[in-house]
Amino acid sequence: MSQNDVPESLEAAADSDRPRGILTPSDRDFLLGRKTDYTDHSRKQKRNRIRRRVRNAILDFSILFECLEERDRKTVFDPDDEDREAYTQGITDMLAFLHLGTMGYHTPFKDMLSEGVGKAEQQLAGSNYRMVNVEFNVEPVGQIDVDEVVAKLEDDEFAELTDEELRAFVRLLTMSESFSPEEAGEEIKDRVDEFAEKLTESATSHERTLEELTN
Repeated sequence: MSQNDVPESLEAAADSDRPRGILTPSDRDFLLGRKTDYTDHSRKQKRNRIRRRVRNAILDFSILFECLEERDRKTVFDPDDEDREAYTQGITDMLAFLHLGTMGYHTPFKDMLSEGVGKAEQQLAGSNYRMVNVEFNVEPVGQIDVDEVVAKLEDDEFAELTDEELRAFVRLLTMSESFSPEEAGEEIKDRVDEFAEKLTESATSHERTLEELTN
């Protein structure tokens, strides 16, 4: 796989000139399939080294949490503007990797997430008495009747749409080859002023009617 063959979501992460992190440049080339001239034995050794490195990286986070200075942590999570989107994607994928990797783990992911957020809140408050409730639920989105959703949209029955229908419909929409987020975004922006104007007119009309009724 060449630099131009990687998915768009991996372009920044797959940059050949990026310094090593948990993965070395050689590790990345191996996982991305850029380098394939491995024997079965060397491939097995490579996989073992990557697993050890990931495990040790997880243990390192205990040290980072307890010992890394606040100014250093803030600097880590303050990427340049041009890197922000890729960095956000990296954080998202890190959470996805942890969620996927801990399925079947002896401690449920939601319990570790809750405890982790609680520890962070205590550190922010500087007190072990800081207590928070952390809710994390995974609710699969079921099948939807696309024709019924479209009918609701055509009839302006937006209040009748459920959150499940909206999420599933938007996901299906983005999967369509004919859908362009950029074009949709521009069209929505063009309608924002019109929508805001109608909202203002509606509010004015409401206040006027209310005033007439109360006088």
